Amino acid sequence: MSVPVLTAPDDVVELELEVPQGEVIRYDLAALCSALDINDPTRIAVETDGLRRALVTIYPSNPLAEVRAVTREDLVMDRHGRIITGLYHNGRPVKKRLYDPSTGSAQRFLLFGTTGAGKSRALQIELIAEKLNGICTWLADLKLGQSVPEAEGNVDWYARSQEEAILMLLAAAAVAQDRMRRYSAAGRNSFALGTDPLLHVRIDEANRLLERGAPYRDMATHLIKELGRTGRSVGVGIGLAAQASHLEELGGSDTLRAMLKEGEVTLLRWSSSMMRQLVGDGLLPAGEQLMPIPRTLAPRVLRSQFEAAPDDDQDDAPGTQGTGYLLSGPRPTAMMRHLRVGSIAPMPGLDPEILALYGTDEPARLEDISHQAAGEAYALRHDPVAMEGLCQALRDAQDQQSQQGQAAGGSTGRTAGGQSKPRLEDRVLAVLAAAEDPLSAEDVLEAVNADGGREVKVGSVRNTLGALADADGGAVVRTGHGLYALAPR
Repeated sequence: MSVPVLTAPDDVVELELEVPQGEVIRYDLAALCSALDINDPTRIAVETDGLRRALVTIYPSNPLAEVRAVTREDLVMDRHGRIITGLYHNGRPVKKRLYDPSTGSAQRFLLFGTTGAGKSRALQIELIAEKLNGICTWLADLKLGQSVPEAEGNVDWYARSQEEAILMLLAAAAVAQDRMRRYSAAGRNSFALGTDPLLHVRIDEANRLLERGAPYRDMATHLIKELGRTGRSVGVGIGLAAQASHLEELGGSDTLRAMLKEGEVTLLRWSSSMMRQLVGDGLLPAGEQLMPIPRTLAPRVLRSQFEAAPDDDQDDAPGTQGTGYLLSGPRPTAMMRHLRVGSIAPMPGLDPEILALYGTDEPARLEDISHQAAGEAYALRHDPVAMEGLCQALRDAQDQQSQQGQAAGGSTGRTAGGQSKPRLEDRVLAVLAAAEDPLSAEDVLEAVNADGGREVKVGSVRNTLGALADADGGAVVRTGHGLYALAPR
């Protein structure tokens, strides 16, 4: 293995490593630090080309121990729809895309991190940028509004509860469908800035909505999948900020796999199960590793059990909040840190520095033509009493559905969230009832798998359609080769 040494300014050392042709480079971070006699792993950065070469950068101290404050200029989109959210370990800017002007696509956003990793501040940066760039933002802060309180009044819709989040997702899905019809009638096949505003739906603490046992898990999963699938071409983006747990706790790994591979994904301090999932889903190539992010930058010093405790308090060591990896960026294994936003010390109320970044202008609003599609919940979003009435109606409907499932015994089954689980026959009949024309088995499969229930295979759908069509007085008829419709009544 050849190791040419390149000395960079300020005592930074770079090692270019290469394995022989025909081999793939592998490395062990702990072993590498040991070989280089580095007892502070935050001083070292490793990036590979995924094949034979690696670049190891060694700093005299952690280059991300301190970062500058974010400015409004950082958050103005460039011609590629990107904003500056942080700095890489080499000082270059981290650019995150809010919109893709080359394709007209709205973006999907995922922000993961353990408690105290800096998710709320990282989300504030993006919310401020959305307001500055005229993006209409709908935000559900499921920590009862505690995570990003400064956003209230600076977004078009600010929600605090799971019921409000469901109403928001339903409204967003309806707006996406309404835009799709309008754009289709106008001959448009994509979204463009300057007509309708870009709409971003953000769910903070999304694990509360999507984890096993959450009351609206199935409905939320379905709506998020629907927005991720249909919203991109009509300017409706979806973003989740959640604890870095296993993806099965976020509506199931299949729910987010496409968003992980195609969205703007930021990983702050993580759990081991999350890392295994990311590698298993192919977001990180096999053999790639991310340098672990410690909770603080306190040095790890091995001391005798009988040595007197040091006078200095290690709790005073700098934290690593906001440090992470932009997995969807051009350098997914390069450690970065978000720019500082807001006051360093905790505030007794709203943070004046964050409010100053938002500014005093009105946030972008949903276009008037889509208000009817957004429905009653959007119209009443600023009326707490009326909104609570809608939330209570949603809770009552949920309770009624749960009671109906219990009365039906075990025939329908139960979901983890307490909702009834319809049979495949009922799901197929619902799809055919909603269709204007006969459908093929493949068409029925796509619609069934988009209804929020358990995913099924095409063979199961074909068998169900055949059984329904062959039954005496069946509810389904064959209208042509491979086509099915409801039987006329």
